[in-house]
Amino acid sequence: MFYLPETRFDFGGDEYIYAEISREMSIEINFKVQAITREIIRRRLPGVIEVCPANTGYLVQYEPEKVSPYKLLEIIREIDARYSDFSALTLPSRMIEIPIWYNDPITYEYAAKFRDRHQNPGGSNFEFVMKINGFTEPEPFIEAHTATPFLVTMMGFLPGTVWEYPLETRKDHVLQAPKYLSPRTDTPMRAVGIGGAFTVIYPTAGSGSYQLIGMSAIPVYAAEPQTVAMLGGRFLGKPGDIWKHRSITENEYHKILREVEEGSYRPTIREIEFKPADFLAHGSDYLQILLKEGGFA
Repeated sequence: MFYLPETRFDFGGDEYIYAEISREMSIEINFKVQAITREIIRRRLPGVIEVCPANTGYLVQYEPEKVSPYKLLEIIREIDARYSDFSALTLPSRMIEIPIWYNDPITYEYAAKFRDRHQNPGGSNFEFVMKINGFTEPEPFIEAHTATPFLVTMMGFLPGTVWEYPLETRKDHVLQAPKYLSPRTDTPMRAVGIGGAFTVIYPTAGSGSYQLIGMSAIPVYAAEPQTVAMLGGRFLGKPGDIWKHRSITENEYHKILREVEEGSYRPTIREIEFKPADFLAHGSDYLQILLKEGGFA
């Protein structure tokens, strides 16, 4: 059985309850976050306005005129305690393929532009991340990043930003990188970055501090009507998704971009049932089964 730490609860003003399960990130902690927040949403509790999952905790917004905060906290505590053991938990999820042009000239140009803010001013972000993770050639690094599926642990910072955490039980296999010494004031839309163990795709152009390793051919945030239709809403991702990166060539990248602009592109998405206990017990073997069932392997 998998038991997780006791959650700490706080009131945030008159409208919020904040729950902190842990101060340290782990995939196990986020499994609990996903389970609890989904159950709170499923129950449609009177007075609850919004439920926001984060990496190691969650926030519940409520209307104090419609529900007693102490009564609501009692219900949330009960749900939270129920999911401290997720041995039998099954999370309905979506597996989504993300086509990425790795080691591209676009992010190389941005690395050069902001080299004075970087730990290694002489090279690209891609080369920096590759080398600090023990790789000497691009292809093995790209294979490592595309081989591991990532769990969408939360959304935030900018609208549409997806925080991807590697589904990897072997800690020494997790790709990691430090942030910039000082943030960039500009980052291209759809740039793929690594910070800590997280991978993100920048939804819009703007500031950022993650190491840039490539460009996603598809957007994660829809600003145009045809993109909304393609994504099925404003955002491609949602917490609990599992994203699988696929390496593409420059020609493939531009082909997909054209299809996105025309509104004809459709992302590869498969509905799956994810069992956290099976993943923790069997690791990559369990993931390979899911990938094959979804047509990703």
